[in-house]
Amino acid sequence: MKKLFFLLLVLLTFLTGWSLHSFFNPRQTPESPISQLKPRPLDQYTIENLAKVSIPTTKIEIGERQEEEKEFSSYLFSISFDPTLSGREEKKVTGLINIPAGVGPFPLVVMFRGYADQEIYRTGLGTQKAAEYFARNGFISLAPDFLGYGGSDSEAENIFESRFQTYITALTLLESLETIEGWDSQNVFIWGHSNGGQIAMSLLEITGRAIPTTLWAPVSKPFPYSVLYYTDESEDRGKLIRRELADFEQTYDPDLYAIDLYYERIKAPLTVHQGTNDDAVPRQWSDELTKKLNELEIDFDYFVYPGADHNLNPAWNTVVARDLAFFNKYL
Repeated sequence: MKKLFFLLLVLLTFLTGWSLHSFFNPRQTPESPISQLKPRPLDQYTIENLAKVSIPTTKIEIGERQEEEKEFSSYLFSISFDPTLSGREEKKVTGLINIPAGVGPFPLVVMFRGYADQEIYRTGLGTQKAAEYFARNGFISLAPDFLGYGGSDSEAENIFESRFQTYITALTLLESLETIEGWDSQNVFIWGHSNGGQIAMSLLEITGRAIPTTLWAPVSKPFPYSVLYYTDESEDRGKLIRRELADFEQTYDPDLYAIDLYYERIKAPLTVHQGTNDDAVPRQWSDELTKKLNELEIDFDYFVYPGADHNLNPAWNTVVARDLAFFNKYL
């Protein structure tokens, strides 16, 4: 019986081209048929693959009014789209839009906030103050909550897919701006703070669009270091994230998701703001980022604010005034 089994195995080896070593040690041979059959659903979220995808347009639905002032009004908005790009799933993301008073048309700023605790999050947190400043000065400002936040549907179960799907939300918004009544259909700008700055830079790399972008203390370190750096802030001291990352790296190449390896794709003019007393994003990160941008001959301005924290206080008024001048320069 054993001899028959061995003969069948030899025949199988001959017919399929496998070696006996590959048969008994499939994990030691990355190119083996068994490893090739392992599902790789996160491949679609690499920067290069997202650059090839056609993002469907959806309608930006303007909802309930939240605030009305002399210079602008604030409304909830929502979009429905498939964050997996599979065509089989639809989810809703909510957010806050500020529309200047008057008939328009108006230029528009898309705003991406940084990390926020889901337990205390409310729509507009992290963007509202700057968004209202831009609205008072004649710009529509649009800030998504992202999946899992505000009135949005739940985020993906996989922590890294959830992270990558913020790019799909951002791309969908960009593709759908034409559905906003009052936008001038020409002038669009991007504002990103902290991790929102990382989303903004990823967006510029994916699209290659020359959208003038301002970055407040951006997280510019590459994935996965950009995640690992903050793991000590979680309740389990990062155990879950490190465990998930170890599994991720067995299947995927992290370099394909690392923004620092694709800076040459950025065609947009940038403004980078950094405080010296920032306890979340070290000044060294922005120093290294702007050094690389300079080497690549990317158009940028870099402002450092002595004593300013992660939210650029006490220099906040100076920072937003510089952003407004930066946006007006490209109108």
